[in-house]
Formats: sequence, C-alpha cells, structure tokens
Amino acid sequence: MQTKAIAAIEQNKDLVLLAPTGSGKTLAFLLPLLDKLRLDVQQTQVLILAPARELALQLEQVIKSLGSDCKTLCCYGGHLIQTERNSLKHPPHIIVGTPGRIADHVRRGHICTNNIKYLVLDEFDKALELGFQSEMQDIISELGAAEQRILTSATNMDEIPTFVRMKGYETLNFIPDNQIQENLTLKGVRAEAKDKLDAFFKLACMLGNEPMVVFVNHREAAERISAHLNDMGLAHDTFHGGLKQEDREKALIKFRNGSHHILLTTDLASRGLDIPDIKYVIHYHLPNQKEAFIHRNGRTARMKSSGIAYLIFAHDEPIPEYIEDSFTFEILTDDSPLPTLPDWQTIYVDHGKKDKINKVDIVGLFMKKGNLQKEDIGLIDVLDYSSFVAVQRDKVKPLINLLQNERIKGKKLRIMVST
Repeated sequence: MQTKAIAAIEQNKDLVLLAPTGSGKTLAFLLPLLDKLRLDVQQTQVLILAPARELALQLEQVIKSLGSDCKTLCCYGGHLIQTERNSLKHPPHIIVGTPGRIADHVRRGHICTNNIKYLVLDEFDKALELGFQSEMQDIISELGAAEQRILTSATNMDEIPTFVRMKGYETLNFIPDNQIQENLTLKGVRAEAKDKLDAFFKLACMLGNEPMVVFVNHREAAERISAHLNDMGLAHDTFHGGLKQEDREKALIKFRNGSHHILLTTDLASRGLDIPDIKYVIHYHLPNQKEAFIHRNGRTARMKSSGIAYLIFAHDEPIPEYIEDSFTFEILTDDSPLPTLPDWQTIYVDHGKKDKINKVDIVGLFMKKGNLQKEDIGLIDVLDYSSFVAVQRDKVKPLINLLQNERIKGKKLRIMVST
C-alpha cells in the first residue's frame, strides 16, 4: 500500500487512499510530501486536515519524528487561538489541524493560502460523519493554488463530494472485501439483567491487568461506568468528546504508558489514534452499524498479533444481524480478584518543549537527583508546556520528595502525580 501510494503521489496524481486503521496510511502520504517541500521557501505549502484533535497532534508528532527540517504547526480547538495566530505570523511549511479551527484561521486571514500546493484530507469519511463538510468546503474554496489533493479513508466511499475538487484521481483500495481480521477472536458475555455494569466489572476482573479499550455509544454512559469503577476501586480512564482537551490528552498518555489498563471511550477512539498493543476490545454497547464494529475491533489483532473482542449483551438483547461470525459465550464468575494497580504511575512536570525541555533533560534529572535507575522510568511525553513521565509506582513518592525544590535548566520545577 505504501509503495503504491508513494509512487502515485510522486507522480503528482490526486489520490484516494482506502486502507484499514493501523495499516500505515500516515507514512504513505507524509514521506513523499516531505520530499516535495521547498525548505528555502518560508511559506505554508502543505495543509493536512484531520477530524480529531488527537489525530492532528499525532500527525504533528510523526512529522517531527521523521527528522525533517520543515517547520510544522498544529492548530485545533480547545486552547487559545491567539497562540496559534502568533505562530502563523511566521508561516510554517506544514499546517496540521482540525477543520473547525483551520476554517476559523482562514476566515480571519491568519493563514496565507497562496502557496499551499498540497492538501491532505485524512480520515475524510470520519470528518464527514462528524459534520465538518461546511468547514472543509470553506477551506478548500480558498486553495486556488493547490496542485495535488490526497484523501484517506478507512471505509469504502461510493463517490467523492464535488467540493473536494478531485480531478482525474487514482484510487488505491486496500480494504479487504470481508474486513474480517484473521487473528481476532470474538467472545460473548451475557449479563443477568438489562444493566451491564455488574457483568462488565466481573469481566474486567477476569481479564486482569491487560490493556483493554471499552467502547460505549454515548459519553454519558462512559461517565456513569467510570463512576461505578471508581466506587469499586478499579483503575481506569475515560476518553470522549465532552472532556477538555488536556484531560483527553492525559487519558491517552496514561493508557499508552501503562498507568491505566482500561480506557472507557466512545467511537472517538476507534479510528486513527496510535494506541498500540491492545489485547482486548470490549463492546459494552454494540454499535448500530457494521462499519463502526469493524473500526472498533481494529484496535486489536493488528500487525499479525492476536486479539479478542468481547461483546456484552443484556439478558434479552439480540445479536445484531451484521455479526455474521459465530462465537461462544463465556460464563462469568464472582471469584476473580480485583486487579492490582498497574506497575507504572504518571508524573506531571510543569515544563515542556516551549521551555526548551526535552526527554534527555528529564531522564538526567530523575536519575541524578531522583535516584532512579533507567528501568524505573517508562514512556515520556513532552508537550508544549508540560511533560508526563511514567515511573515505577513504588518509586513515585520518594521521587517527588527528592525533586520538590529542584530546577531544570535553571527553572524551578512543579512536580506531582498526574490525576
């Protein structure tokens, strides 16, 4: 898929790239576009639209990880637009952002579109589903200089809307006809009543400390289940569109670094996001559409690894017609112990990239002043104005006590357990 996509983009063809979540679409369009950039021209040349803030931020991180000298800016709602406007006064080579925030910048004249030659509509079908057609249409109408358009999607599309202005495009379709994951096992769980809380809690205890993504159909359900898990003492986090951006970021960071093994989420987390090594997908609610079911299951059994998707049914809930594969029901027991707390815990540091702080600085401080060994430190996420560090749980309290009055690059630290 990547080889063919790169070849098409290098030939300056408009491209519709259809491939499942987790198949590598991001590198397929980023690598050839980075080669096309003129770094000596200090103007925005590439615009990438993504349907969710987390996906936009993830795209920005991938670009930076590739080691290019291009300047990249990520624009999204949930924080001050003035910060982005100040950065746009010195146009970046690449702008990544959500349709709503990018449309706002374009309307205000903050983004100069005269030199934007390459447009990417990433996870385009999801952007339409979330209602961003008007914003995308407004943006595209201002891209008179665009020479190439690339559209990616994880679902088949019968037709491309005319407002995208694709001309003579090539379609590369790598979506399997049946979309059945070879290494995915389906299992059912039957609740004894209409409320599934007790059945889910028993299932979570039975599965133990393994990474699992739990899908619900509404954010209110995520909050209700979360409150119950809090009462039962089961560590977890929630992720949905009703949360503040900083809380969504923290939830993903803590899930990725192993501080929480359970992520309660809506379908917002079913597409595009980099959430690796998921052993279990749990459908607390079954989705209404088959495509949503497929995308959720795409969180596990990826890259030749195996995974299990559990389907929780109320006592009288029918099996949806779109589930054609046979599966067995497991019997839940009451004797599974409450999972122990994860080995890792996340530490918050109130400095980040904008303070000229990087991972090496943090590791050096934690080891030299905090008396940690290398194996005591896990994943580190350095954001613009803060950092999050996974630390072995039994080392956290001593570390915080040792670092309370320390400085990093001459700046006094504020350090605490991330809540």
